[in-house]
Parts: sequence; C-alpha cells; structure tokens
Amino acid sequence: MSITLPPRFNPCIIIPCFNHGAMMAAVLARLTPLAMTCILVDDGSESKTANELQRLAAHYHWVILHRLPENRGKGAAVIAAMKLAAEQGYSHALQVDADGQHQLDDIPQMLQEAANYPDWLISGKPVYDSSVPKSRLYGRYVTHVWVWIETLSFSLQDSMCGFRVYPLAASLALLQQHGVGERMDFDTEIMVRLYWRGTRSRFIATRVIYPEDGLSHFNALKDNLRISWMHTRLFFGMLPRIPRLLRMQRGENPPPHWSKTAERKGLWGMRLMLGVYRLLGRRAFELLLYPVIGYFWLSGRRQRQASQNYLQRLAAVARDRQLALPYPLSSFRHFMRFGDALLSKLATWQGDTLLGRDALLVDSDRCEAQIASGQGTLILASHLGDIESCRALGELNKNVKVNALVFTQHAERFNQLMKEVNPQANVNLIPVANMGADTAIMLKERLDRGEWVAIVGDRTSAAGYQRGAAPRVIYSEFLGAPAAFPQGPFILAAALRVPVFLMFGIQQQRKLHIYFEPFADPLLLPRSHRQQSLQHTIDRYAARLEHYSLLAPHDWFNFYDFWQHPADVPVDRESD
Repeated sequence: MSITLPPRFNPCIIIPCFNHGAMMAAVLARLTPLAMTCILVDDGSESKTANELQRLAAHYHWVILHRLPENRGKGAAVIAAMKLAAEQGYSHALQVDADGQHQLDDIPQMLQEAANYPDWLISGKPVYDSSVPKSRLYGRYVTHVWVWIETLSFSLQDSMCGFRVYPLAASLALLQQHGVGERMDFDTEIMVRLYWRGTRSRFIATRVIYPEDGLSHFNALKDNLRISWMHTRLFFGMLPRIPRLLRMQRGENPPPHWSKTAERKGLWGMRLMLGVYRLLGRRAFELLLYPVIGYFWLSGRRQRQASQNYLQRLAAVARDRQLALPYPLSSFRHFMRFGDALLSKLATWQGDTLLGRDALLVDSDRCEAQIASGQGTLILASHLGDIESCRALGELNKNVKVNALVFTQHAERFNQLMKEVNPQANVNLIPVANMGADTAIMLKERLDRGEWVAIVGDRTSAAGYQRGAAPRVIYSEFLGAPAAFPQGPFILAAALRVPVFLMFGIQQQRKLHIYFEPFADPLLLPRSHRQQSLQHTIDRYAARLEHYSLLAPHDWFNFYDFWQHPADVPVDRESD
C-alpha cells in the first residue's frame, strides 16, 4: 500500500479498542506499510487486552497508546482519539475498527479521496459477503431510511460503517458545540450532524467481513434503544432545519464548470462606464464603480461565495505561515478591484500608456534583455491581476509583438466593447476554445519570427473532464488544498521549445507592479518520467501563483470554485 499526499493533508489512523487484543496484532501488521502514526485508544479493556496493547505500542514506534480509565463506548474512544490527533497537528483521522472487519487494502484509495476532498467526510460503503448476520443487515436498512428522512436527502449512502476519514477541524467544531452519542449510535449521529452543518460525505465501496471468531459488543436491547433514541433526537432536530435542508437539497447538484457558465449581461453598463472615463476621467469612473459593482456583488451569489471561499483559504494560509497581509480582506473590495482592473484593460486597449506613474515593471533589465535577444518567448500568465500588463512589453520596445491566447467565447460582450474602443484591438488575441495541432503550429511560426505568446496556466476547461477518460488536469497544492490545473499550457510550452517566463501584474500600494521572472529555458518533459516532470512543473507554477496572491489578495480574478474536482463537474449539464 502506497500513496502520495499533498503536504498540508496530514492524516493519522485512529483505532478504538475494547477487549480486541487477540486481533490487534494482525491489524497493526497490515497497517505497517503505510508508515503513518496510529492513535490506539484502549477503551477500558480487561487486563489481558491492556497488556497486549502495551506490548504492541512498545513494538511499533508509530503507535500512540491512549487509555480511558473505564469503558465509555466506541464513540467516546473515537472522540478522544480525534482530540489527541488534533493536538498532535494532524488534519484528518482515518478510523479503523479493531475487529478486523475492514478491507485495509482500500486505505490508499480512502486517503487519496480525502486528499482530493479535504473538507468532506470520506466513508466506506460496505459490500458484504455471506458472513454478515441477517439481523445486522436488515437493521442497517432501517437506519438508512431514517437517515434519509433526517437529512431529506439520499446522499448519505451508508451511515454505520466505521471505516472512514474525518476532517478534524469540522468534526471537532461540531463536537464542541453539540454532544453526540458515545456508543453504537456515534457513527450515524456524527455523519448526520456534520451533514446538517454543511460537511458532505463521499463513499467508497469496500468489502466487509464478519470473522467466525469475531467479538461483537453490540447489545441487542441497549444498543437498539440507544439507536432508537438517537433517531428520535435527529428527527425532531430535523424539523426546524427543514427549510435549510430543502435549500441544501436544491444545491446538492454541484455548479457547472466555469466554462459552462454564461457570461453575465451588462454591455450597456460597460459602455456607460467607458463614456464616463473618456469624458470625466478616472476619478469619476471609480466613483461610478460602487453602485455598478454593488449590483453585481449582490446579485452574483455564486461568484460572491467563490470570492469568500478564496479569501478564507488565503487568510488561513497567511495565519499558518505567520504572514502579514497587505490589507483587510473583503469580498466587496475583491469585486471592486476586479472593476478597477477592467478600467485598466479599457485604458490600455484605447491607447493609454501603461508604464509610468501608475505602473512599474519590477525587473525591466531582465525583460529588456530578453526582448533584445530576439528569441520567441512564451509567457505563462494567470488570472491573478491584470493580464493586460503584458502590453507593457510593447511600451519597452515597439518591435516586440505579443499574442495572447484567450477564452474569448466566455467574454463576448467585453470583446465586443474592445472592438468599439479600437477596431484593431483584437488583432493579437487568439481564441483557444479548440486549441489543437493547428494552433500549436501557428504559435510555433510566430515564435520562430521572434514574437511573444502569452497563455494563462490557471484555468481548466470542461473538455478536460470528459466522461470515461482520465481528466487532463494535474492536482497541485494551492492555498492549503489540492486544486486542478490544466496540463495543456505546460505541455504546449514544452513542445514549443522556447524560453518560458512568468508574468504577474498586481496592485501594490495603489500602483501596478509587473513581475517578470524566468521559469524554464526551455521547459523539458522527458518521456521517461513525463508525468513526474509535469507534476513538478505545475507545482512550481502553483507555488508562484500562491506567492503573488499573498502579496495582492484582491487581485485574484477567478470568481468560481477553483478547488472544484472532476467528480463535481457535470459536463453534460447545460448552465441555467
């Protein structure tokens, strides 16, 4: 069993144990190849098991033994393990039962799913063989029906499996505010209550066996009474939550991929703002931004939520690294900065000078040297800051021609306005809706003539998630969680065999700072280890993107769920 995990995804294993000493040696032996810390909680076991657990903890250096003075139940043992895991700095806890029922070979898949969806509860969905007692099997279906009623949803496919990965922050926040059952009612109740609080669950099919000599602590009378009382509590707890649960149910279909989302209307407004800018200048334009951006901020719920999610992630990373952010974060100010960037775009397209009083090319000597070399050059840009900053290259040297690959089909109204501003404005814009071999050949010809090409490396397309095919994306750690980055721009950069630079135009101290830094010369993806090289390349790009986003948080202009994953992308669904 082996797995590669993102650096900020830091899981451990937790095992609640009550008188399962005879089975623990085999369970721990199977966990050894994972090389993960295991918190083993002795839930008041008898001396024979207690002594065996002590021996095993001394034998395996990666096992932490924690004892409860008396038997309090499986749920209490799991809660104790969660708290200890959080104190030790772990982000997630993989719960494994001590009785040997679980298919431990599925652990890498469980952990990979948790790494891809760090804010979700990942649970096994049992696949039983003939060893399962019929009474237990039928009892599970009764619980399934109650859970569907308590959540008004069919999304919780199995709430009783004890083979799961908990996100510790969300789980402990729940436990601090609301007690849950501490015995056989724990697994179901915590999943339902996490769902109520917005933590969704994902399920992975896993084989579960009932060993012939297995030890069960299920008390038919007491535990059935506890479970019945739990469902009573949950049912009455569900009643006042019905409106919210119905809203959640309507929102359970994930949003479409950003490229399936239609461009928002408002061409008349952009024309009005351009007229104000031309007649009254920048100050009047900035004042007009407030009501216009206010309208889009209030009416754009999905974009507003994406902004808030991004800012929360960025603030958390800054706290973890003890970094001071340049200003207080605000979703509305985030939208306002986007409006200001649109003004800069309009101004540069109608011919206003970019460099000078309002903009600074941080390393102009390096940029001028690259222009002087006469080499065709590829710029990897992003949607962090003003993409139009690449036009500053033309102000340094009129002989350099920059071609920008853009998703023009998702900005048709804005591009229409650009044509009105300057009929020649789109001459260097190359749409990339169906970028293929023809596009690559055309770019190669331009690069061979010494021209420059700019392409963004931070947006995937819905075509990258075709059903039945491996997604054409690479996951890289970005602001504390794995995010999908497109492979295409980096594969294209390697194929073109030209120097590659990064370019970011971000606002600092009310002045646009344009950063121009080398990335590869050329970018190489050796066939022998192509995937590893591609992963390393995109990791480097994501790290620089993160670096500059911390310098200018409000300059991030991806107003959608950047951490959306392939399983969440309904590529066959048209946007509303």
